[in-house]
Order: sequence, then C-alpha cells, then structure tokens
Amino acid sequence: MNIRFSDKRFMFIDSPKQLLFTLIKTTSKVSNHLLISIYPTKKLNKLLTLQFLSIVIIATFMGACGNEQNKSIPENTNDTQKKSSEMPGNPKPIDDSDAPRIIFFGNSLSAGYGLDDPENQSFPGIIRKKIEENKLEYTVVNAGLSGETTAGGKNRIDWILKQPVNIFILELGGNDGLRGIDTEESKRNLQAIIDIVNTKYPEAKIILAGMEAPPNMGDDYTADFRSIYPELAEKNNIALIPFLLQDVGGEAHLNQSDGIHPNIKGHKIVAENVWVVLKDFILPEKEEI
Repeated sequence: MNIRFSDKRFMFIDSPKQLLFTLIKTTSKVSNHLLISIYPTKKLNKLLTLQFLSIVIIATFMGACGNEQNKSIPENTNDTQKKSSEMPGNPKPIDDSDAPRIIFFGNSLSAGYGLDDPENQSFPGIIRKKIEENKLEYTVVNAGLSGETTAGGKNRIDWILKQPVNIFILELGGNDGLRGIDTEESKRNLQAIIDIVNTKYPEAKIILAGMEAPPNMGDDYTADFRSIYPELAEKNNIALIPFLLQDVGGEAHLNQSDGIHPNIKGHKIVAENVWVVLKDFILPEKEEI
C-alpha cells in the first residue's frame, strides 16, 4: 500500500496492523492529503473501517473544538496573558486582610497588555507602589481583562464583587470604541455596572475613567462616545478621570508597536492621570492617622 502526500513523500505499508498504526500517528496528515490504496480492500474492511472512522471522528471533533476556542479569543488582542487556570478577570486570590480594597476593573489597559511585568509595570501596579510609598493601608486588586468590552464587564461584575470594595475604578469602553459599538449600548452597560456596585456596596466610591474613540470612527461617533463618561459621572455623582490616556494616546514613543497599548513610559503617565483623582479619596485618611 502506498500513502501519497502532496509533498511527494511516499510510505510503504505491508500489513493491516502497520496501516492502522500509521493512521493513528498521521491522522492529521491523512485527513488533508490524497490516500491511494492498492491493498485488497475487503481484507482491510473488518479490521480498519470502524477504527479509522473513530479516529477521523475524534480528530474532527478535537479540531472543531480547537477552532471554536480560537474564535472566542478577542480578534484585536492576541491575549496570551490569560492562563487556563484563571478565573474571569483574574484578580489575585482574595486578600483576607481588613485593609480597604481598591479594584481596577478594566480591559487590556489595566491588565498591562504587552508589558514584560504587567503586575508591576501597568498603571494599577504603579498606583500600588505609590500607595505603599505613602504607607497607606490599601489592598489593590487588578481585575483588568484583555479584550473586555462594557458588555463583557457587565457579565463578570458579580464575580468580581464577591470580594468587598471600597474604591472601584471603572476603566471600560475602549474596545467598544474600537469596534464601533453603539454608544447608547455602551452607556447602558456602564450604567448597569455602576448600579450593581452601588447596590452591593453602597458605601464604595466609584471613579470612572473616561475614554475616547479613534478619530477614524467619524466626528459624530467620537463626539457621542466622548460624552458618555461626563454624562454618567454627573448622573451618578461619581468622580471622573476626563481621559485616561491623556498625553499618551496618539504619542508613538509612549505606546507599543500597535499604537494602542501604552509602553512602560506611557503607563507611568496614565498612572499620574489616575492618581490626580484617586489621591483625594485616600490621602486625607492618612492625615487623620
């Protein structure tokens, strides 16, 4: 029996057992190449038919599962940071300390996508260091998830709020803007997240990080998108970071090669944009000590 592949290689098979063994080892190749048999078919049928069909079915099923898994990855992130052992949002195991908790709830910007050491180099990590330097008793949880949209955030917020929160920094919407999602839908999702936080932890302080849509989305869309954040901040009486990426967005030397995600220098500036607002919530407590 000859098994011929498109790259002109040949394999000589002289027995049914050898054929079965070869098929098991090379199913992925056989399924995509021409199989020519000169071995008596009737002699092989009883031995191979069921086994071969089983192999093909299993291989096809595994391939389909792999394709579906690939489809679930956000097409604009290549999110290799998320490990199979992670829970949604992957905040670190809940700290049992009684220290007040600050949660950064966002997307790849909070997650530190593309950085060598996202835990320390991302702007939430830099904020954590600032808090430590100021000897403030706060636990910082980075619940950023690459590729997250406002809809995705709404779906996982209940899980994140299994831990208590004192200051909730909401950094979502950037991916909505990149995808051109209807601004009213994004606004509703952000409002839903705010409502859930307020309901479960009414004493928690919420800080909303403003974002902007890329200019190629058109003047009307970018204007509508920009207005989402100040309108929500005013409606809910919450603090606002006017534009999270102020002095970073559009600056090539402060961003990675994709032009979207800040590099280390960019994250330091973003951290300052956040600190300007956040410090008013935590520094006064230090003065009372």
